[in-house]
Amino acid sequence: MTDTGTAAPEPTELDQTRQRELQILSEDAVLRGHPHGDEQCKNCLYYLDVDESISYCWHPKLRVLAGQDWWCQWWEEIPAEA
Repeated sequence: MTDTGTAAPEPTELDQTRQRELQILSEDAVLRGHPHGDEQCKNCLYYLDVDESISYCWHPKLRVLAGQDWWCQWWEEIPAEA
């Protein structure tokens, strides 16, 4: 392999700032990368597309991409259709 003289990619200050913001959000939201019993994003009211393994959570305090097996303190059951 030859050295082309290009620098390896590194995170920018914006990336580091965003990472800190998201870390604080995950701590405040008690956002976890695993389910809490039967409660998980894929069966939460706020998980936009339950058929996708990663989808948008539209809860007003989160509004982030989330994995379907994740969980947060604002999990809410999808109401049964009447």
